[in-house]
Amino acid sequence: MRSNMRRYSQLTSEQRYQIFALHKVENTLTKIAEIIGVHKSTISRELRRNRGAKDYLPEQAHSFALERRKGKVVKRLTQAHWHIIEDYLRQDWSPEQISGRLRTDLSLEVSHERIYQYIYENKANGGTLYKHLRCQKIRRKRYGSYSKRGQILNRVSIEERPAIVEEKTRYGDFEVDTVIGKNHKEALVTLVDRSTKYMLIKKVANKSAEAVKNAIIELLLPYKGALHTITADNGKEFAYHEDIAKALGIEFFFAHSYASWERQGESVNKLLNQSQLS
Repeated sequence: MRSNMRRYSQLTSEQRYQIFALHKVENTLTKIAEIIGVHKSTISRELRRNRGAKDYLPEQAHSFALERRKGKVVKRLTQAHWHIIEDYLRQDWSPEQISGRLRTDLSLEVSHERIYQYIYENKANGGTLYKHLRCQKIRRKRYGSYSKRGQILNRVSIEERPAIVEEKTRYGDFEVDTVIGKNHKEALVTLVDRSTKYMLIKKVANKSAEAVKNAIIELLLPYKGALHTITADNGKEFAYHEDIAKALGIEFFFAHSYASWERQGESVNKLLNQSQLS
């Protein structure tokens, strides 16, 4: 762990979901702090002060923290700050760049995932901020094409997925997809939790099945034990689904072909037209 890490940090809602999942699978406080990037004392204080009567729950913990901060002079994200973020987006800045600039210039802690979520909400309400993102979603072949994807062996249909996944009431049901850059070489592997909308992203040199498998395992391994399912489309990059399922102790399912509405993560990835792929 970095020696210059601040001893006390204010945690975001996203970080509290990470703490919940990592603590649930009995990671040590030191390990949780290392993964999240805060001091061990921050994790210890969080679990001590913001747990409920029975257990630590992320939404409840975040509510407790906000209530405790009422009346204190703290710099929160205001509508004026969102106007600044929108201005940066219209100048074609990536959410990662904006997050870093706000931290440096205004001492504001807002994650790039939260900015992506803001763009998603803006688009859902008829906004156009998403048009300023640079990365392009993979163009998938449709019916009538002469080329076909290779058959994925032993794929399990979404029809066999437990009904509770559709209810979005538990953490650990992820949707996975890939987003490719304009050069059609580097790619992003994205994982979105269906319940919390928490998103994990990793850049890979290419979208081969081996690279995608390694990225998924690396992103989710710290949460092993709190995971339940992964749902993907029928892309050949998910050919090693059995290896992923075995490594993480989860079930891996495939949506019906050309049925993007079966996976909410598809909507998130359409926003990743600009990202680390630049």
